[in-house]
Amino acid sequence: MTTKQEDILMDITDRPSWGHWLGLSIQHLFAMFGSTVLVPILVGLNPGIALFSSGVGTLLYILITKGKIPAYMSSSFSFIVPMIALMKTVGYPGIAQGTIAVGLVYLITALIVGLIGSQWIDKALPPIVVGPIIMVIGLSLAATAAKDATMNGSHYDLKYFIVAMATALITIFFNMYLKGFWSQVAILLGIIVGYLIAVLCGLVDFTPIAKTPWFQVPNFQIPYLTYQPHFYWGAILSLAPIAFVTMTEHMGHIMVLDGLTHRNFFHDPGLNHTLAGDGTASIIAGLIGGPPITSYGENIGVMAITKIYSIWVIGGAAFLAIIFGFVGKLSALIQSIPSPVIGGISFLLFGVIASSGLRILIDNQVDFNQKRNLMIGSLILVIGIGNAFLQLGKYQFSGLAVATVLGIILNLLLPAQAASEK
Repeated sequence: MTTKQEDILMDITDRPSWGHWLGLSIQHLFAMFGSTVLVPILVGLNPGIALFSSGVGTLLYILITKGKIPAYMSSSFSFIVPMIALMKTVGYPGIAQGTIAVGLVYLITALIVGLIGSQWIDKALPPIVVGPIIMVIGLSLAATAAKDATMNGSHYDLKYFIVAMATALITIFFNMYLKGFWSQVAILLGIIVGYLIAVLCGLVDFTPIAKTPWFQVPNFQIPYLTYQPHFYWGAILSLAPIAFVTMTEHMGHIMVLDGLTHRNFFHDPGLNHTLAGDGTASIIAGLIGGPPITSYGENIGVMAITKIYSIWVIGGAAFLAIIFGFVGKLSALIQSIPSPVIGGISFLLFGVIASSGLRILIDNQVDFNQKRNLMIGSLILVIGIGNAFLQLGKYQFSGLAVATVLGIILNLLLPAQAASEK
């Protein structure tokens, strides 16, 4: 076990007091809520089920990874396009089979990794590859944060920008000047104050909250109980290959957590366990009516800012997500948080992730005077941030996935020195 570092306020196994625990977990819930419910809303699924399955999936992930990795699992954006197409044709039963297939791909990969080991990871993913990849994970989301902070539908809205910047600056103020527990929930406080500012600016609609009942059972979709399943090979072939894309992104998130917690999760509990946890979460989601699931950068951003990596806090957020899946008004209240508030917080969350990648390069003293490092880092950054995706038929591999694969290949093939440096 790694000894506690000075830059870790609460380590993985540390358990906060009850009052602190609730506040810290709610903070994580707020951070991931918008993206978690946005996926089912875009696809036409039940947001309550997505929330419920994210909580169950996260608890299973913590169990499978032996309580060693503080990662939150929730709805994946990578599958939105094929899911929308399937919803218009075969409906959710097809999405369910595709989601379960995604989980099985993870489990098969985890089994292979368990058999051959993960020693190859250190060679394939040195700091010059890991650092830029982590920077891409944060910076590739910058456009999403900026859109949330400025665009009201299809047009620019100055009120949105003011609310977003106020939310970001207030959160920075709380982080810098508050002490003790209040500094640990600075993000939550920033969201609350940003929400109040949005109310004053007339950006919050309370009508859905008033109309939503307090207790609301999600519309679970369970095979043989709510529908008779059939084999949808097209659905399986549409979603299953994308698992390799989200697998790459998930490994990127684990790299970020490695750097933040000063551990090597690829070795302990092992890549096979983290892949198995991710895959199991998707299988459970597919069995109850949710979308495919993967790890969330928003929650990693929260941990990076607060320096609190407790699995008790992550598990608490998962438990609250399960409860909120049934409490209609609470879900509606969080859903009413306007996009500029989320955008303002995202400026910090995504930026901190990118800064973590830069920190890895600095800590490992990566020399960019060497052409080899310069070429690898440059390619990963521009392809990843620019999202130079690869389209093969109906399968699309994100810029992050392409950048990761190319970075690994270049690292393995390029010589230590260029011919002009010898």
